[in-house]
Amino acid sequence: MKIAMIGTGYVGLVSGVCFSDFGHEVICVDKNPEKVERLCAGDVPIFEPGLDALMAKNVAAGRLGFTLDLAAAVGGADAVFIAVGTPTRRGDGHADLTYVMAAAAEIGAAIQGYTVVVTKSTVPVGTNRRVSAALRAANPAADFDVASNPEFLREGAAIDDFMRPDRVVVGVESERARKVMADIYRPLFLRDFPVVYTGLESAEMIKYAANAFLATKITFINEIAALCERVGADVKDVAKGMGMDGRIGNKFLHAGPGYGGSCFPKDTKALARIGQEHAVPMQITEAVIKVNEEVKRRMIDKIVDLCDGQLNGKTIGVLGVTFKPNTDDMRDAPSLTIVPALVGAGAKVRVSDPQGQREGEALLPGVRWCDNAYQAVQGADVLVILTEWNEFRALDLERIARKMATPRMADLRNVYSAQEATEAGFVAYAGVGR
Repeated sequence: MKIAMIGTGYVGLVSGVCFSDFGHEVICVDKNPEKVERLCAGDVPIFEPGLDALMAKNVAAGRLGFTLDLAAAVGGADAVFIAVGTPTRRGDGHADLTYVMAAAAEIGAAIQGYTVVVTKSTVPVGTNRRVSAALRAANPAADFDVASNPEFLREGAAIDDFMRPDRVVVGVESERARKVMADIYRPLFLRDFPVVYTGLESAEMIKYAANAFLATKITFINEIAALCERVGADVKDVAKGMGMDGRIGNKFLHAGPGYGGSCFPKDTKALARIGQEHAVPMQITEAVIKVNEEVKRRMIDKIVDLCDGQLNGKTIGVLGVTFKPNTDDMRDAPSLTIVPALVGAGAKVRVSDPQGQREGEALLPGVRWCDNAYQAVQGADVLVILTEWNEFRALDLERIARKMATPRMADLRNVYSAQEATEAGFVAYAGVGR
């Protein structure tokens, strides 16, 4: 199959590379000349484990290429995937479909022969019908079908998620389009990974419903963590006991500083907005959004308490600022709420993150970047663990304590225990829900 992937952001690039590894001929399109030049030179603009090697392999095999020329890529394609950004729209919380609709108009004008136009971007229910109308308006004679194929990729594990998915969701309305999508995903079907075929609206809703539910699990355990602190329970034990129930499961029951990233924040807001527009308020989702913001503020209070109520003049070492480990993504990361609050209160903040500095330098002004954890805690009054990168899971805590002015730890990911910290020489330890 010949595939055109419109957009080389996180979803577009990972999907395009993986489709090429299936054996398809893939051309990835982007409007940014600098980005396309970098990709053609083999430079991956995002950090995702294994992506650089897989991209190089398929470029060398002649199955993968990059271009600025949308018309040429679309004209020769059996399927065109729209994988452009859908950020939260300012003012109303809705998904901004500007890039999706602009791509649809360009694709429509460039279609030659029967083409399946597939929306891979996360879009509100009803968007694929708008895409179809835009394609028809741009080219009334075009022979096409529209399909919805939402992505379920976890940053840091995206290649494995694509190659070994829990399921592939495909929304189609014709047998012709279904056959094209079946051919595209044939390598997964042959290995018995489930492909779920639905209508367009159901496919669109599955994506939002799944992300909102996962965000709800995270937020629920964070609320339980706050209660555990008051009643003397340990949220790690509580989560373990809950997770053994097959109806609940143990995933996404890890207490911390709140969810962030490219999906959960914008998708929960978009679902809440969709509910409002259709007079079916998503009350649980709206509460999740509110509580998640409160969780971040509660983390700031923990740090303030460790500083005896006074941040001004204190030195704080922060380990990790990306929203999760194994990614350089800073979008809606808890650090973007917590670190500026520390700086704004007069603290001297030192930061170490294996991949976060490139984006973080612009997003976190006023901090000092350090090469490693041991530099970040030199002379510090408090150590804050904000992202659970592997290299922060096996720190020499005794060495850390010796380097600090007053060894105190705010372990916002529950990487360590109070006993481990105390035995290493820390005079104060604050976890989450413990």
